[in-house]
Amino acid sequence: MSERATREETVDVVWSGSWVAERLGVALEGDGELQELLGLALRRNPKRAHLLVSNVLGKHVPQRPSVVHGAGFELGERVRALLGDREARRAVVLGYAETATGLGHAVADGLRDAPYLHSTRRPVAGVEQAGGFEEAHSHATSHLLLPEDRDLLAGGGTGADASVLVLVDDEFSTGNTVLNTIRALHALHPRERYVIVALVDMRSAGDRDRLAVFAAEIGARVDLVTRSTGTVALPDGVLERGQALVAEREAEQAIRAEGSAGAVEDTDSAPVTRVDLDWPAGVPDGGRHGFTPAHRAALEAALPAMADRIAAELGDAAGPAPRRVLVLGFEELMYAPLRLGTALEAALGADAEVRYSTTTRSPVLAVDDPGYAIRTRLVFPAHDDPADGPGDRYAYNVAGAGFDAVVAVVDSTADTPELHAPDGLLARLAEHTGHVLLTVLPSYVPATAAPTGVPGTPTPAPERQEPAVLPEPLRGPDFSSYAPEDVGWLLQDLSDTELEAPTEEREEAIQSGGAHYAESLPVEYQPSAEYQALFTAALEASAARIAHAVGTVTETVLAERGPRPVLVSLARAGTPVGVLMRRWAQHRHGLDLPHYAISIVRGRGIDATALRWLAAHHDPADVVFVDGWTGKGAITRELAAAITEFEASGGPAGFDPEISVLADPGGCVRTYGTREDFLIPSACLNSTVSGLISRTVLRADLVGPDAFHGGKFYRELADSDVSGLFLDTIAARFDEVAGQVEAAAKELLAADRAPTWEGWAAVERISEEYGIHDVNLVKPGVGETTRVLLRRVPWKILAKRGAGADLEHIRLLAEQRGVPVEEVDDLPYSCVGLIHPRFTRGATGADGKAVRGA
Repeated sequence: MSERATREETVDVVWSGSWVAERLGVALEGDGELQELLGLALRRNPKRAHLLVSNVLGKHVPQRPSVVHGAGFELGERVRALLGDREARRAVVLGYAETATGLGHAVADGLRDAPYLHSTRRPVAGVEQAGGFEEAHSHATSHLLLPEDRDLLAGGGTGADASVLVLVDDEFSTGNTVLNTIRALHALHPRERYVIVALVDMRSAGDRDRLAVFAAEIGARVDLVTRSTGTVALPDGVLERGQALVAEREAEQAIRAEGSAGAVEDTDSAPVTRVDLDWPAGVPDGGRHGFTPAHRAALEAALPAMADRIAAELGDAAGPAPRRVLVLGFEELMYAPLRLGTALEAALGADAEVRYSTTTRSPVLAVDDPGYAIRTRLVFPAHDDPADGPGDRYAYNVAGAGFDAVVAVVDSTADTPELHAPDGLLARLAEHTGHVLLTVLPSYVPATAAPTGVPGTPTPAPERQEPAVLPEPLRGPDFSSYAPEDVGWLLQDLSDTELEAPTEEREEAIQSGGAHYAESLPVEYQPSAEYQALFTAALEASAARIAHAVGTVTETVLAERGPRPVLVSLARAGTPVGVLMRRWAQHRHGLDLPHYAISIVRGRGIDATALRWLAAHHDPADVVFVDGWTGKGAITRELAAAITEFEASGGPAGFDPEISVLADPGGCVRTYGTREDFLIPSACLNSTVSGLISRTVLRADLVGPDAFHGGKFYRELADSDVSGLFLDTIAARFDEVAGQVEAAAKELLAADRAPTWEGWAAVERISEEYGIHDVNLVKPGVGETTRVLLRRVPWKILAKRGAGADLEHIRLLAEQRGVPVEEVDDLPYSCVGLIHPRFTRGATGADGKAVRGA
């Protein structure tokens, strides 16, 4: 981008430093571009009250992404010209956290072939520190260096053999930060040349002399490349007067805020939509652990498609297409959002104005005056579990800026309940724009460091090493027909794999021990028109009763596991229930609860990789497992055993194995919506009421040790999909049952809800009484009986005498498959499905109807 174009973008009629200059006598003196590049603001800081606010950095002031990237890229091209092509290819670029992480990356882009690393204030478990230094004037001083490649900073050797180190900061004010860095790294890996790069050089004459003395002291050449040069003139006592002015203005703002607290307009917040970008595998989300030219090439190739995903989601939003769009990065995560912004500029073209900025740790006074650089600020809690503890974070010049949509970009470490809280970043953004898109990039975690002298060889360890990058959840519409914010599937997509087998073949293999039920899938049942009509009628008849159970179990969870539990449904029967619980919490309490679906397999346990992902992104103590209903309690016991085994094998501790269910007719759990065995219409169908997702698959040739269990997305069944109808019909009754739910939840919370395991005893009795001698072939309850008729080879159905409309679909399915229905007394369930014992294909007639074997 030309210098003229940049000037046209940043120039303003009123200089955005005039407010501070008039009150404190602070002046910028330098070349003609200086005031176009910088404004002034004030901050509560005991070391330096004023803040130089860059108009082209993309931190505090929203700016066109192409301008921000172009500013760094042009500096990188100047460094390349200074070094020459040969030395430029051997250079290493180091940027400073948090403000210059994106700028440094753009400089590395301008150098073309240079690897990039930035300092960080985020310790990463298991990653050894390669160095560190202090930033004297900052509010948060300690910088860590955590390269994945331990030789990156060594530069290939010592002395003349070492590569040039290019250090990038947004401003060169005193030189202290750079001197501290060079001093620390030169002691470890001396080299003959350093290049310092900054947007502006604001050093005093004394500081300029000090740098020259320092370079002579260490025996190295130190070059300086900047865009603009000047000085800051500070009158005597400016620090004290600046602090007093900040205190005065903050007190005034507090009084105004208190006076207007009761007069806030009751306006609807903008919707928050999650967008899965399909971030390229193996590409780091930034330079915290290093970013190579190969990473750069992979990212460049993927950017257009990712921008198209964002553009498509913006176009799908209700109302007119957004004219002004902000791409908002997150603290040190500056470069990836910046490049998404440049790609989005190209994707949207002249039809939209795209701007870019990021959130920050730095507290700055906001003054709504055109002569002040920080007009507005949003305050929200930190949402990445920072090492220095919780605290406020800020987004500047976003409120009141007229953005029609905001694309918030965070890494997965920061996708926490705090991000989604009522006072969190997303909620604050939603107050000031028409649509918020959230995209979460996978936080890159380095592989185990290689031994010295053997690059690429993992260090041997007595235990299995964690994967470098855990897989990310799948979301709709790419995987499932659910909205992306409804659920993240902790599964891998096996949609292109042939897994279905005829029901009779599967049953024989399962009962003979030749295969596990999770190694294949049944052919998806396609309901007849008569059966589909039964589902629709049952849904309408039971919607209020289900809404009541949803509300009751959700209120119980919030009371006992709140304030912001992480819902983790057991795929797939638990997933519609998890979505409904999430919707209840949002509708009744304004809570945006995280919700994921996880695979658990009877006899094989729970997906350990998925548990590790949950532990990496959430507090395990906040995880609440969700299922649709209990039968005899086999999965309840399976989950408890699996969690115990997971922790014993070294997995993160703290997961509570208790399951929360909609219906608990078997008396197997403490947290439930009801203990009645009634029809939950989602049990009537398979994928077409569960987001078009199959049951989960676990097969050794398809699922590696560090992969999620598998599942299929049946896109071809979209015309039969009633997943949304099921959710919307029940959610429409939430307000109707709210009063009843409040009373029921209070009663349950005060009651003795200890599991009775009544259902398990009944199943054991039935197994022996009917000569089956295998409790796994006895499936109690309406839901489990429906599964038997849809997926297995049923033998007979036991129906509780007098059971009415809840069993109409059971009777229809049984008639279609030629399965007898036997009415019995003394059942704790409405019905029980019996799978054909000692099954072989010879025990089934040619017409597919079950007959009793000898």
